[in-house]
Amino acid sequence: MSTNSTNSSTPALDFGQKWKLDAAPETTPVQIADEYGLFINGDFRAALSGQTMVTINPATEEALAQFAVAGLADVDAAVAAARKALPAWQQLPAVERGKYLYRLARRLQERAREFAILETMDGGKPIKESRDVDIPEAAKHFFYHAGWADKLDYAFPNRQVEPVGVCAQIIPWNFPLLMAAWKIAPALACGNTVVLKPAETTPLTALRLAEVLQEIKLPAGVVNIVTGGGETGAALANHPDVNKVAFTGSTEVGKTLAAAAAGTGKKLTLELGGKSPHIIMEDACLDQAIEGVIQGIYFNQGHVCCAGSRLLVQESILAEVMQRLELRMKTLRVGNPLDKNTDVGAINSAAQLQIIQDYIRVGQEEGAELCTPTQGELPEVGFWQAPCFFKGVQPVHTIAREEIFGPVLSVLSFRTPEEALQRANQSPYGLAAGIWTDKGSKMFSLASRIKAGVVWCNSYNRFDAASPFGGFKQSGFGREGGRHGLRAYLNLKS
Repeated sequence: MSTNSTNSSTPALDFGQKWKLDAAPETTPVQIADEYGLFINGDFRAALSGQTMVTINPATEEALAQFAVAGLADVDAAVAAARKALPAWQQLPAVERGKYLYRLARRLQERAREFAILETMDGGKPIKESRDVDIPEAAKHFFYHAGWADKLDYAFPNRQVEPVGVCAQIIPWNFPLLMAAWKIAPALACGNTVVLKPAETTPLTALRLAEVLQEIKLPAGVVNIVTGGGETGAALANHPDVNKVAFTGSTEVGKTLAAAAAGTGKKLTLELGGKSPHIIMEDACLDQAIEGVIQGIYFNQGHVCCAGSRLLVQESILAEVMQRLELRMKTLRVGNPLDKNTDVGAINSAAQLQIIQDYIRVGQEEGAELCTPTQGELPEVGFWQAPCFFKGVQPVHTIAREEIFGPVLSVLSFRTPEEALQRANQSPYGLAAGIWTDKGSKMFSLASRIKAGVVWCNSYNRFDAASPFGGFKQSGFGREGGRHGLRAYLNLKS
């Protein structure tokens, strides 16, 4: 029987047709209070000044909640509560401290959907990123450090370990809950107490975490959470009764904190900006490499500084890589972050969107060619930037040197591995890098000479609680995660 009958009623398929996915919005309801106070000594309280700020949904520009702005007196109260709780927490058997961390991790798992939705609403990142990366990784860090709590003597053999004391922790808006976990988990495991300040644009998951701390009956004062803007962070970091400052954020603020901490005896760890390179060699698996670059664009929609924002491509494959990159970028879906089909959500704030757009303008003015393959119109309300890349970028261009913190990729070419290495290291930053090649010897030769705290080989943005993370040069110092991350929260004695 012929299969080519002209009488068939089945319509011919048009493979050039552009298919549109039906919306798949997250519908699980999440309760958000109208107003949140400061979490000090185990309870929520209003700021003494009565001042508040508003956090908004960057995808809709709708107000989500008011939250208290901590002034100097509030910061004093939070640090005093942490200081008061320190002796009892330090003397608590280490295995008991581990149990609290374990309970916290379990409650995060049990309430994972709620935290993921809240993270997406407050920060603008796609729900699939919050659901599949942020919340599971946060729980993983609490699980991991729960295991270290009673094994610190084994982590540092032949040394006496003591907690540092009261830790001030200031986190950014790109990974609000995960950054909190990165800092709170090792601090508590090592016997310290904490005062945490979340970013003013994304305070909600930190405040929801405070509710979980009440649920697990963590002793009052062990973790305190103060919200507010830059003045609140400065008051906390400069407080004379703080023993350790951990900061993740911009290089400019990091330099200010380093200058302020000099001579005070405070321990300091900084995870700052980045201009991380991807290096694609001519022998790389291009499908794999392009997917790694695209994943970096997901994460670099204004949400993570280790995402590869410089793409270095060997000259012999440049045209093919550009073609593949453009085709793949056309498939990215930009829109409602709560839609499970969305790849790229909203930029965190109007201010950050303006920064991104200013860099795009400068890139064009300096002669680079802008390509915006992503199809479809952006929503009229909210803060949106379609993923894009620049061709013809030179190392002297501003977009090749400065951190943009948005879904903007700068593409440069190179001829030899040595030139790739020179261009990769031609940056004041040194946070992360990615190498794509089929040759193991080439991979390890480059990885050993790139000045970056993390180098991924034939992969990108893969994290693990047991693996340390941190930068070189103006990307900061100190490590978070793994055994190395414990060191910053301990005093070691012979």
